[in-house]
Amino acid sequence: MDTFEERNDQTAEDHSLFPSAVSEKELDETRRKNTIKQLYGSSKIFLAPAEKRPERPELRGSVIIQSKAAEHYTNGKEAMGKSQYEKAVICFSKAITLQPEQTQLHVSQAEAYLQLCDFQSAAACYKQAQLLEPGAFSARLAFIYYLQGQCLFDRGLFLEALEAFSKAAEVKPGCRAYEVRSLACLTATGHHTECLKLVNDWMVSDRPSSDLYMLRARLHKLLNQTSQCYQDVKLALALNPACPAAGALLLQLQVASEQARQKAVDRALIGQLPEALCMINVAMENSPQDGRLYLFRGILYRRLKDFTAAIEDLVQAMELSEEEEGEKEVRDQAEARDEKDERGSVQEEVHFQLVLTYNDFAVQCFSRGLYAEATLLLNKAIDEEKGQAGLYLNRGGCGVCVCLSDCFFKQGEWCYALADYQQAEEMMQPDDPAVGLRLAVLHNTLGSFCFQDGHFQEAAAMFSLAIQYNPKASQYYENRSKTFRKLLNLKGARQDFICMLILDPTNEELPPMLMNLFPGCSVSDVLSSPAGQALRVQLMDTIQACSSSDQQRLSEKLKKMTLTYENTPRQSEDPSEAGKKLKLCVDQLETVKEAVSVISP
Repeated sequence: MDTFEERNDQTAEDHSLFPSAVSEKELDETRRKNTIKQLYGSSKIFLAPAEKRPERPELRGSVIIQSKAAEHYTNGKEAMGKSQYEKAVICFSKAITLQPEQTQLHVSQAEAYLQLCDFQSAAACYKQAQLLEPGAFSARLAFIYYLQGQCLFDRGLFLEALEAFSKAAEVKPGCRAYEVRSLACLTATGHHTECLKLVNDWMVSDRPSSDLYMLRARLHKLLNQTSQCYQDVKLALALNPACPAAGALLLQLQVASEQARQKAVDRALIGQLPEALCMINVAMENSPQDGRLYLFRGILYRRLKDFTAAIEDLVQAMELSEEEEGEKEVRDQAEARDEKDERGSVQEEVHFQLVLTYNDFAVQCFSRGLYAEATLLLNKAIDEEKGQAGLYLNRGGCGVCVCLSDCFFKQGEWCYALADYQQAEEMMQPDDPAVGLRLAVLHNTLGSFCFQDGHFQEAAAMFSLAIQYNPKASQYYENRSKTFRKLLNLKGARQDFICMLILDPTNEELPPMLMNLFPGCSVSDVLSSPAGQALRVQLMDTIQACSSSDQQRLSEKLKKMTLTYENTPRQSEDPSEAGKKLKLCVDQLETVKEAVSVISP
């Protein structure tokens, strides 16, 4: 029997030898139909149609979807017209599900949400519409954020409202209304620093106006930056002199300044100078262009020995006074004249206080051994006030110094020191103790140098002048007595020894001088002699006359409260102690006088 493979080979051979009239393609199609027929019987659904059927467009899927979406959209519009906003949202949502690429559907749904006050959903819908049409609907979206922010603001939710207004400003940059509402939120939450930064940005980007200046002035006031507040108010008035808000705020600042100034005066009257300084600083914050306040603070700084700050304030007071004088404004003639007189008095007082400050500063430098600096300061004071004799005196002697020396003396400038003393002596009353004590010290010092150099005649003349200016100093008589011995003037030497013995009986130099001038005599013998008694009477009369004159002049000077007498010690046997008491008395009286008559307007 033949095998299966042999039969197939035979069949293939037969086909190759005797080809059929039916093609191989037809045979394959027949086999496929037979296979389908065996599976599904007589069904013809899988067979190709015998002829083309007519098309029906209404049955297409895209058309059906579009039609249904339009139906939902129409229903939504009808619901909007009937104020059925929730139903409208549902209808528009169905339409968007069918046709999400339609921008108008998102816009309509957003408006429906807006009617329901669902601002978050409305904003989301408009954002989706913006994705479909970039650049469109920005104004509407910003307005929705604005409405949301306003509703939150009305409910007191300021931080949430700030976020909404910030989004509105971000969507539509440059809209000042949204930025203003953000400013209101920041103000309500107490974020005044951020408010000030925002307003400063407006000042840079926009042209400054009186309203902007006033807005910033109020913010400065809330931040207790009263000086900047004052400046902004003045700028607002410069742009709009009739601005009522600026005028009212300026009046408030002036009232606050005056109240603080009055408190400063009260503190100064009772000697509480640091407290007075604090109060005047408050007054200056509220009115930083008032020259009187700088004058007041300059005086306080001088009393507190802060001379550098005092000079700065006094110079500033002078500049402000000059600026006011230079301003040309239309005023009533009488009012302008009164104001000019007030400015003049302020300038005069500032000028005088500058002189005092330079002088006191020089005294401080002298006490610290800074003699060159003290001289420079006194030169400045003399340049400011040529007619003040006390300045020449202090430049020669720096009055409160215990040893009654002087700046030039300490620097070895004897001629300059003597010239200044003589200048002061010419300007002041004859034999004035303020000059006399210093001239006595200077002549005694010059006499000592002459004595050391062997110029005994010149030394005697210098010691004589020292005694003339101060007849109570035993040292001068001692020096002249020794000089007379060198000049072989035994009579003069003995007379000066007796005066020295009367004035200072405990002097250690008395025993050796007694042995040289009065050999074999005791102190009692010398004093009880006719010459000794006559010299005692003469010396006492001279000292009494000098003391009476000095006391009278010192009393008058205390009443006048001038610079010269403030630094001059009283004539007594202990000049340094008397000088301290006199300085203390003058300081106390001067504080009261300045607080009442200088500081008060």
